[in-house]
Amino acid sequence: MKRRILGGTGISVSEYALGAMMFGAWGNPDHHDSVRIIHAALDAGINFVDTADIYSSGESEEIVGKALKGGSRRDGVVLATKFHNRMGEDPNTGGNSRRWIMRAVEDSLRRLGTDYLDLYQVHRPDPDTDIDETLDALTDLVRSGKVRAIGSSTFPADRIVEAQWASERRGHARFRTEQPPYSILARGIEADVLPAAQRYGMGVLTWGPLSAGWLSGRDVTQGTGRSALEQAKFDTTVPENARKLEAVAELKKLAADAGLPLTHLALAFVRAHPAVTSVIIGPRTADQLTDLLAGADAVLDDAVLDRIDEIVPPGTDLNRADSYYVPPALSDPSLRRRSR
Repeated sequence: MKRRILGGTGISVSEYALGAMMFGAWGNPDHHDSVRIIHAALDAGINFVDTADIYSSGESEEIVGKALKGGSRRDGVVLATKFHNRMGEDPNTGGNSRRWIMRAVEDSLRRLGTDYLDLYQVHRPDPDTDIDETLDALTDLVRSGKVRAIGSSTFPADRIVEAQWASERRGHARFRTEQPPYSILARGIEADVLPAAQRYGMGVLTWGPLSAGWLSGRDVTQGTGRSALEQAKFDTTVPENARKLEAVAELKKLAADAGLPLTHLALAFVRAHPAVTSVIIGPRTADQLTDLLAGADAVLDDAVLDRIDEIVPPGTDLNRADSYYVPPALSDPSLRRRSR
């Protein structure tokens, strides 16, 4: 497994990071099996594990903690988690305030069974909290030794720049990483997020390289056992999803011509961008992990990358919902209308 340096921190991380969202009630509820998958990933050379407090309401962090129990396992892993999403009915059990950060980090440390985090990330922007407040609290965690580095996740480019400016002007620790969604079908971040991250020397940890299963090689229209919300993501009567289905058909042909499974083509595409440090893979089963690891050495030549650009133009999200972030000015009508 090849290594890269994480955002100028000097920390060496594998090109694949193991995403733990599927460990627990959201995916694989078998703790023993999930631990075996984590160990298999580590044995294969992955040294970077990413989770979040919200994943299965903390269960994912608990499973990761079980897998890393013992000095040698923990010492060899770059461990990352995230905070922001509400963890209880009280509105103060979430967000990016100092009040919540100081409690959230202790909860995550306890569930993970560790006394420090290598990377602590803000899961989403919080329009109700000044970025200075958030960075001030995170800086205290860095200085206390509980956190080695801090980062953001799914931040638009303007919020990335605002955070970097706030750190420079106020003397805060700065975001060393950004974790955005990125796949062949969701390339919107190429326009501004990735250039902003490069400008500030940030490491980039991408998630969703298989676009929630669209690039898994399976027929996404035939899924079973999905919730109504999940099923809506694959509703091909929606024009944006119909375009995705057409693109996937072309990409399958391209992958076959290149002699690659579609999953390997998809992962190699994300790794090919010079701004990307590590690609988060999120297997639910051991077989899925084996398949994804088998594509770790796949490299796409210019002809294949040019054809991908023809199928999905650079900077294009075929479905805007795949950006997983809607600015408040678009989601809250009151921000677009004068009060009367």
